[in-house]
Amino acid sequence: MSFLISDALAEAAPAAAQAPGLLDAILPFGILLAFFFLIIWPQHKKGRDQKKMVEALAKGNEVVTTGGVLGRIVDIDDNFVHLEVAEGNVIFVQKHAVASLMPKGTYKARKRTEK
Repeated sequence: MSFLISDALAEAAPAAAQAPGLLDAILPFGILLAFFFLIIWPQHKKGRDQKKMVEALAKGNEVVTTGGVLGRIVDIDDNFVHLEVAEGNVIFVQKHAVASLMPKGTYKARKRTEK
């Protein structure tokens, strides 16, 4: 009847599990550290720089919004910037929508080229 029941064969004892090496223990922390310095830290720095720029906005600055609108700041509220985009045309833009400061004279040079 041995053809119906398979014989149990003894297997060799498994090898003893080795303790993780120093490299195996440090590697995950190294990857996390590299991830932090390559991705998270630069983005955090960029956000801080943007916040400083928005806080330093002043009347007369020439700026570009995130939508690409160039204009001169004529007034600033707590949350909004009044931006002159053409002579006599003022739009209201949220402060955080200001993408960058432009060098003085950029707005004037744009007005001269449009005429």
